[in-house]
Amino acid sequence: MNKMYSKSGLQVEAFEEIVDGKQTGLYTLTNQTGTEVTFTNYGAKIVSLMVPDQNGILTDVVLGHPSIGEYLTSEEPYFGALCGRTGNRIANGRFTLEGKAYQLAVNNGPNSLHGGLKGFNAVVWEVKKMTANSIEMYYLSVDGEEGFPGNLSVTVTYTLTDDNALDIHYKATTDKTTILNLTNHSYFNLSGQGDPSIGDHLLVLNADYYLPTDDTAIPYGDAAPVKGTPMDFTEPHTIGERIDDEFEQLKFGHGYDHTFILNKNRVDEYAYAGICESPKTGIKMEIYTTEPGVQVYTGNWMTGNFAAKQGRHYPRRSAVCFETQHYPDSINKPDYPSVILRPDELFTSRTTYKFFV
Repeated sequence: MNKMYSKSGLQVEAFEEIVDGKQTGLYTLTNQTGTEVTFTNYGAKIVSLMVPDQNGILTDVVLGHPSIGEYLTSEEPYFGALCGRTGNRIANGRFTLEGKAYQLAVNNGPNSLHGGLKGFNAVVWEVKKMTANSIEMYYLSVDGEEGFPGNLSVTVTYTLTDDNALDIHYKATTDKTTILNLTNHSYFNLSGQGDPSIGDHLLVLNADYYLPTDDTAIPYGDAAPVKGTPMDFTEPHTIGERIDDEFEQLKFGHGYDHTFILNKNRVDEYAYAGICESPKTGIKMEIYTTEPGVQVYTGNWMTGNFAAKQGRHYPRRSAVCFETQHYPDSINKPDYPSVILRPDELFTSRTTYKFFV
């Protein structure tokens, strides 16, 4: 039998497994310019994203594994994943909703992170619809799953446009009041996955304020101005330029791991969030989102211990994540944009990563 491979060198068969009694697979979208993105329905993950560099050479700009088996045991369980029910952290895993107290699994220091022990990144999604350039996946998170209330129906649609944008649409409904904060956790390296550092990437963020955190990455509450600090990306700076500065917030995070508050006319406006560029490949990525914030994480805890796609290793800070989302611990911070979803409401969110040279 002929083995089928993607442009990024992934073997389709390596993604065909039964996980939790459900079939997993590798799904490929292409556009008219030859750009290719692959997904697995295990965690609704982006596995590879091949975009042309300044010489027209297709370059895989996201980190990931070459098989389902490796995703199942990965020390980086969020590569390319859809994180939920609540992306980011909830202090001490505790919150109160409609007078009832909830306790979630504590899986990140003293806090709950990315939906708990088995968040949306570690479940098998159902592929509902697929065309040449879009895929729709569905997951029903049952009442009580990971400690959250309500049967939550979630749909994510990934679309690859002909102008080299990857568009992510989320929709969700619940039958009981719950909390929700969905995000995609792709680890980007615009020099190509396996390049040893994103320190040389130029970054601009459309954010005058960020959320300072304690040493467990929970925001204190109030936003702080970026001006005059290493958190200021309102003008272009390389990511590595100030990352090791004597600045308490960078010490706490071992680098950048902070929510930047996007400048917007209204909280849910679909608007420009920022741009990142590799000087090596000339690949630029613009980010647009309806979300109020973006968590910028510079892979500070990556180890380089394992071989990933094409045998490449991923050392510390060899990727940057732009997790568009509501703020961490929002449910415990009444001043933050709300993460509460009620039975009569439709949750929608959109984020776009657009590539060009």
